[in-house]
Amino acid sequence: MSRQKKTMDGNTAAAHVSYAFTEVAAIYPITPSSVMAELSDKWSAEGRKNLFGQPVKVSVMQSEGGAAGAVHGSLTAGALTTTFTASQGLLLMIPNMYKIAGSLLPGVTHVSARALATHALSIFGDHSDVMSCRSTGYAMLCSNNPQEVMDLGAVAHLAALKGRVPFLHFFDGFRTSHEIKKVEVWDYEELKEMVDMDALAAFRARALNPEHPVLRGSAQNPDIFFQTSETRNQYYDALPAVVEDYLDQVNCRLGTNYQLFNFYGPPDAETVMVAMGSMCDAAEEVVDHLNAQGEKVGLVKVRLYRPFVTDRFLAALPATVQNIVVMDRCKEPSSIGEPLYQDVVTALAASPLAGVKVVGGRYGLGSKDTTPGGILAAFRNGQREDPVRSFTINIVDDVTHRSLPILEEPDVSDADTISCKFWGLGGDGTVGANKNSIKIIGDNTQMQVQAYFQYDSKKSGGVTISHLRFGKNQIKASYYVTKADFVACHLASYMEKFDIVQDIKPGGTFLLNCGWGIDELSARLPAACKKYLAENNIKFYTVDAIKIAREIGLGGRTNMILQSAFFKLSGILPIEDAVKYMKDAIVTSYGRKGEKVVNMNNAAVDAGLESLVEITIPESWKNPAPNGVPASVDTDRVDLKKYVDGIMTPVNNMRGDALPVSAFMD
Repeated sequence: MSRQKKTMDGNTAAAHVSYAFTEVAAIYPITPSSVMAELSDKWSAEGRKNLFGQPVKVSVMQSEGGAAGAVHGSLTAGALTTTFTASQGLLLMIPNMYKIAGSLLPGVTHVSARALATHALSIFGDHSDVMSCRSTGYAMLCSNNPQEVMDLGAVAHLAALKGRVPFLHFFDGFRTSHEIKKVEVWDYEELKEMVDMDALAAFRARALNPEHPVLRGSAQNPDIFFQTSETRNQYYDALPAVVEDYLDQVNCRLGTNYQLFNFYGPPDAETVMVAMGSMCDAAEEVVDHLNAQGEKVGLVKVRLYRPFVTDRFLAALPATVQNIVVMDRCKEPSSIGEPLYQDVVTALAASPLAGVKVVGGRYGLGSKDTTPGGILAAFRNGQREDPVRSFTINIVDDVTHRSLPILEEPDVSDADTISCKFWGLGGDGTVGANKNSIKIIGDNTQMQVQAYFQYDSKKSGGVTISHLRFGKNQIKASYYVTKADFVACHLASYMEKFDIVQDIKPGGTFLLNCGWGIDELSARLPAACKKYLAENNIKFYTVDAIKIAREIGLGGRTNMILQSAFFKLSGILPIEDAVKYMKDAIVTSYGRKGEKVVNMNNAAVDAGLESLVEITIPESWKNPAPNGVPASVDTDRVDLKKYVDGIMTPVNNMRGDALPVSAFMD
């Protein structure tokens, strides 16, 4: 059965598939999982029906612990129940998770995995939260991108019901939860065909009922507690086969190849990376890049993390493997290795591959961008005779010296992919406009699309950077755009502070929102910016969107003007089609606000096409006069000067990624 394709983010994919199987959703939204809960609540209010023909009953609780308690109670009463959470919210659910798993209740928790607050709060993604749940008894299933969220999310619900073990289905916070791609969407009737109705009936029959009283949740003394705990072994032993069966059913219907552990690469690979989460897509690109150069490397993608099925993992490894590189997206202080690394070492210990060299590394904490160069460095470290055994990538650790130097940052993306980057201000409409653009292209063309939005923690009022990609083939680049065909800066003051044009490919296009002529551009643009534009044959355009928006009556809302200019300059769509789609989207977005608002936004689209100014770059920009030395903090306090000059200034200038570990030592 062919499935409808829609452009959506990972959270929307999870919400769509979970709504189908859910009768009760107990929620307490937390970033970055909030969208899942909010969509479920919205759809329920609109009367949308699950696969049982009923709207989901959504209960908004007053804390994550309360949501977990509601899930436990609802499951005990015989209702299929779901929740959505992340980070500290997930940790507040752990006490109830032990009870839910101990009672063999088939709940599902969808987690947009996020960092835990340790030395500092981070709202961004890694696996710290889900790794804290390993001993709860929940099965753990990992998705790597929005399409897998849609597909494996269904497997989590189906297997939980049939296997009688609750599932924690997780995917990377922000990197997958907020990444927009073209996704094939399940039809609820097709999902219903896969539900084990006998298992559902048995679950209903086990519900607490005053007509059929049973004893649950009692206290047990030392004489029987241990034995009772061991009764659950049979369900965990049987669960991998249940998951495999549903993966096979999904594969049969979709033509996919989901397995408990998926190997990617040549059958005679000698160096193999083991990972889970969004990094796997980028690692596939690096594997292809290295093998095209005659190397023999591969990747094992972990899907069912708990229970960890040793024989399936070993079967996924090629017999030729000599080096294994395990990548964990978390840090477990004082341990001898991070969780996935320890699982891999244990799995190999009693196998014919016991002599294979294994190294473990950390990556991507707090959504630190993981680049092809970092992944390549990890492969190279695994191939060394004397590797760094507990390493990090994409940072500079000049204190304990565990970071790997990045000696090469290859362009491993598909050659047909068009990459774009937009600098905006939180709340100025840039992100919203780019979400519209990606959906217009994704829903109205055959092109593959990807959009990812880089936020400041304070969101509104902070810097936003939108990373968009378009192409004929699947896009696997789960990292920031640094080699762009098109770059736009929607706030002219950014030019004096950030390195913006340096990400444009030679011959690419740059759009600046300003009303400056060539003399003012020459005076205001930094020397490095002018030199790069001139030496790399960049096509340079300006548009005074702020002035146009005021004249039209839109105030400070410049997003439609700049979106229109983007479509004209990028050439991704025929401009007449792009205009039609933009104006259709305006009616959808603003129609309820009246004809006047719609007409103003339509006028903004037309103005964006007509008001572009092409800048002829002077030859003198190749040798510009240098800028003055940036001002240093004026203070007698050495500690304050060191903090401001050494940390705050580079962070404020978007150069914090380059700061070494030593910059943060007391």
